[in-house]
Amino acid sequence: MILVIAEQKESVLNRASWEALVAAQQLSAGTVPVHVAVLGHQIAAAATELSHAAVAGVISIDHPSLEHYTADGYVQAARALVDHLAPAHVLVAHTYQTRDFVPVLAARLDRALVTDVIAIHQHNGAPAFARPMFQGKLVADVVLSGPSPHLVTMQIGAVRADALAKGPSLAPVTTMAISVDATAIRQRAEAPFQEAKQAVDLSQAERILAVGRGIKSQDNIAVAQQLADALGAELAASRPICDNGWLPMERQIGSSGQTVAPKLYVAVGISGAIQHLVGMKGARTIVAINKDAEAPIFEIADYGVAGDLFEVAPALVAALKA
Repeated sequence: MILVIAEQKESVLNRASWEALVAAQQLSAGTVPVHVAVLGHQIAAAATELSHAAVAGVISIDHPSLEHYTADGYVQAARALVDHLAPAHVLVAHTYQTRDFVPVLAARLDRALVTDVIAIHQHNGAPAFARPMFQGKLVADVVLSGPSPHLVTMQIGAVRADALAKGPSLAPVTTMAISVDATAIRQRAEAPFQEAKQAVDLSQAERILAVGRGIKSQDNIAVAQQLADALGAELAASRPICDNGWLPMERQIGSSGQTVAPKLYVAVGISGAIQHLVGMKGARTIVAINKDAEAPIFEIADYGVAGDLFEVAPALVAALKA
């Protein structure tokens, strides 16, 4: 059996959880049952939404101590879940939250963990999990050893959420009663993404416009912002822009920033270095605007404009407004 642990906040599912579910369906190949679990409090809506997928069942773990995410609380609940189901693999999306609690869960279970997986292959009859190394310069195929379950985190954008197989009818939803020791929870939830008004989780954005060195100066960021506003997109950047302080670090995309998989990704003045490409190659539609017709970004772009961004961007804004 394969278990997926979905991520939710206030009963709204993280988009990346659907990608983890797709990866589980691919790993299953229709021969191993897939179950998906969701943890939290008052999460009936999230559980119902998950039941539309082609899975053997949905498990809801609803407990007041899980209303707000804490590593201690989630490790307790997830360990009880894994002990009860004894799955062969546990798959989750590689998010800020899972990076926090899943390594602890693996240590408590004393089981193997592979993180940031971008593909799953078969090697001598066993799954091999491909993950990037050295900032995306190499990809290693990892075959996990030791007793099950093996824990796997899937890089955001590694698989397409729209590839999800849906069931002919709703999957059964089961509420699993577990005990969570509130006195053992050492953290206090403070909604980290609300501490800074400008903070943004780009992994949840459906449209992104990213700028690179071609923007030339911080004053020209306004040109990109106008196009982003016209598109209804979040503004992001490659590493040099954030290193220079032209945009905050939480808007950096790439191997040392966020990994995204929006429906639309517009790269403006970005040449396409491998460190940036690994962070956005999962986008459904990629549009590149660059005056260098030989820029590597055009090799992965669905649509490309070889032209001066300071001429192309205002023209696009005018066309969109019209």
